[in-house]
Amino acid sequence: VIGLDLCPFAKAVYTGGRIRYCVSAAADEDALLRDLAHELSALSSSPVHLCETTLLIHPRVLTDFARYNAFLDAADREIDSLGFRGEIQIASFHPGYQFAGTTPDDIGNFTNRSPFPMLHLLREASVERAVAAIPDAAAIFERNIETLRRLGLDGWRRMFPHA
Repeated sequence: VIGLDLCPFAKAVYTGGRIRYCVSAAADEDALLRDLAHELSALSSSPVHLCETTLLIHPRVLTDFARYNAFLDAADREIDSLGFRGEIQIASFHPGYQFAGTTPDDIGNFTNRSPFPMLHLLREASVERAVAAIPDAAAIFERNIETLRRLGLDGWRRMFPHA
């Protein structure tokens, strides 16, 4: 993500040590929702200079992309039920991520692929600041796909032989 500049906001947060990594032991969706609620509250109550974003990594549950994708509705409901709508949003990443209308090996899907299923909890104020600082932030997604197309599947596999 940082090396390929897929997210121009990631480097500063990473080098500043403001990412919380939480590896969930959840083995079912209910346990993951409890972990999500805990992490949403922890992020909301943490000062931004200490923790700007959280990666909730859940390697034991929702390994099937279709189930993971369906779970995102429950995750959004959890945000609403805890009163964090407008404060925290979720970006989704999964080893089998696939955008609608694409084939599984479409390189564009790799923009949202990760070694394990995870929910990336983002402070909306941080996203708004970052977007305001980048000219044409809406073009980031298209630029990312173009970067990955230039890299190609073979280049991806050379960079990440175990992915």
